[in-house]
Amino acid sequence: MSENASATRITPGNALRPEDIAVSGLKPSEDVANYALRLGDDALILAQRLGWWISRAPELEEDVALGNIGLDQLGHARSFLTYAGHAWDKTEDDLAYFRREHEFRSAHLFEQPNGDFARTIAGQLVASHYQYLLYSRLVDSKDETLGAIAAKAVKEVDYHRDHSLQWLMRLAQGTEESRRRMIDGIKLTWPYVDELFEDDELTNALADQGIAVRPSELRAAFEAAMAAAFAEADLTVPTDPGASGGGRRGHHSEHLGYVLAEMQVLAREYPGASW
Repeated sequence: MSENASATRITPGNALRPEDIAVSGLKPSEDVANYALRLGDDALILAQRLGWWISRAPELEEDVALGNIGLDQLGHARSFLTYAGHAWDKTEDDLAYFRREHEFRSAHLFEQPNGDFARTIAGQLVASHYQYLLYSRLVDSKDETLGAIAAKAVKEVDYHRDHSLQWLMRLAQGTEESRRRMIDGIKLTWPYVDELFEDDELTNALADQGIAVRPSELRAAFEAAMAAAFAEADLTVPTDPGASGGGRRGHHSEHLGYVLAEMQVLAREYPGASW
């Protein structure tokens, strides 16, 4: 990663807003940019999915809670995409609104349909624990910008994790219907877990440099956390085989296209427009 002489140092206590990253003068290498793109795409697509629940959640408090979680994810996405864009002289909007489906690097978990509330909670359970473990390690990245973004994000996904755990307990130990739905949501979600923990050439190379986190190293802690949560909820962790994945390589399910069509339509209809 190159750093201009006049660049602003971005550390956990300084300049965490996307606009600060945008003017920092810090330019990531191609590999670091592609890694940041993955993390930004995960958060961006999840934010779009969660926004759907506003006015549709089972109670008013959940309209607010899921909306706020979505806004947190959008903030993480903006920071990661802004930083990645420096490598290609692109803005966060360029990367969010003007890439095609095969150019996105989000994992399949994040693009899955919301389903009912229980399925969304199952997805949040996995996503929040994965992100918490990832960001907890990424704060020590030798790339100061990635570390600073992670230091802010980990505090927020800690709340997301607690929120999903509380709802796991409420639904699994509530009525017969709520328990059935929670079990179904977990079964629908679990095939997309394996992809989150797959290593590849990019993550291995950056992990060897102390920049990225090797996903496979998070798996044991994730499984321990899930085992504890499921035991408390009197549920069984699924053992079904995982889906094929491929999101990190731009191979997506049929669902991502619909998400992007909704998310990108305004920017594409009125390119260059501003509020």
